[in-house]
Amino acid sequence: METVFVNGILQVKFDIFQAVALGAIMYYAGVWIRSKVPVLLRLSIPAPVVGGLPVAVIAAILRGNGIAQFVFDGTLQSVFMTCFFCTVGMNASYKLVLKGGLMVLGFWGVAAAVSVLQNAAGIPIALGFGLNPLMGIIGGSIPMIGGLGTAGAFGALFQDDYGLDGALSAAIACATFGMVAGSLVGGPLGEWIIKFHKIKTPNAIKQIGLIDTEKEQRAVLEEVGEIAQKAESKIKDDEEDKISGPHLMKNLAWVLIATGVGSAVSYYLKKAGFTLPPYLGAMLAAIIFRNIGDKTGKYTIDSKAVGMIGDITLALFITMAINSLQLYQLINLAVPLFIMMLIQIILILGIAYFLVFRLFGSNYDSAVMASGICGFGLGATPNALVCMQAITTKHGYSERAFFVVPIVGSFLADLSNAAVIAFMSGLFTK
Repeated sequence: METVFVNGILQVKFDIFQAVALGAIMYYAGVWIRSKVPVLLRLSIPAPVVGGLPVAVIAAILRGNGIAQFVFDGTLQSVFMTCFFCTVGMNASYKLVLKGGLMVLGFWGVAAAVSVLQNAAGIPIALGFGLNPLMGIIGGSIPMIGGLGTAGAFGALFQDDYGLDGALSAAIACATFGMVAGSLVGGPLGEWIIKFHKIKTPNAIKQIGLIDTEKEQRAVLEEVGEIAQKAESKIKDDEEDKISGPHLMKNLAWVLIATGVGSAVSYYLKKAGFTLPPYLGAMLAAIIFRNIGDKTGKYTIDSKAVGMIGDITLALFITMAINSLQLYQLINLAVPLFIMMLIQIILILGIAYFLVFRLFGSNYDSAVMASGICGFGLGATPNALVCMQAITTKHGYSERAFFVVPIVGSFLADLSNAAVIAFMSGLFTK
């Protein structure tokens, strides 16, 4: 750890190994804090945020008082970021999309529209405060439907390549706000829809007083039996489906190969004049590799193993990104960002009700999907699952919602959102 005085301020430099070591330490600090504060679990606030923010706050206080400044080597942070987005692409199987049919495609279309509308809402606010219009995208789809991963990637891109000071800190702050808001508003919206429209829920239909015929009784018993059988099967699969070291290494090799090929793709895209985040080439290569394997059957990429790799790389990438935030840059952005966040909440509630609920049947499944889009439209897929679970625990399971929303939220929305961000940011950087 190198220490030097720069303009009278003690500068503490963390090298590549120390930066990743601190990231691992603060990640598990976040895990421990979450275990002691149940509300953090209920809101799906991830451990990297809980563990990394104290470091960022301490660094901001020291920097603001002219005492010390922390400087972190970001080499491995970039590596972990690229690997994470590569795993997102590696799980983008065309078979899943086809299995969901028009419902998945339609919901993906809504997610793409959300990306456009979130930026269209943020840009005028940024301009109204005399800010760079790119800051409207930083308070738009980058942290909202994009979540923490996209916030860290595009925030760094806007800051380093476009010279937008405070972009990374602002994007991470908005993403954190969105996770809290998404977990809070999705459940109540779904509950209101069910009550306002007097929707018959699975649990209500199963009440003895509402089952009039013997045929309906048999149908309910068969459905309950199927659900129990699925639950038992899942428990058995979880017990038997152990991932070995060699198996994990094989899937890690696919991820690493895709990142290598993707870096060349990104290089030539940038050379052609497209300024895109470095992970995009890796994500595209991963999608191609995955679907060639699925189509030809010559090799298999295990979604569960790839998901584990994604969880690890995302945890380290985000914790390191938050550790290095320069929060003091947010002082002058606090008011416009807060207004953007309020507008984004109102926008997603309107989209959830008038688009998702109305377009997808105005029934129980669509009510659950409406609560889900609040979760990942403001935060991430785990927030969507929390919102939907809050509804289904009380009113009954929705198989359609729990199939469609995670597919779109886990990778399809990221693909369309990256395209929307690249296009809309390009309008203000040429």
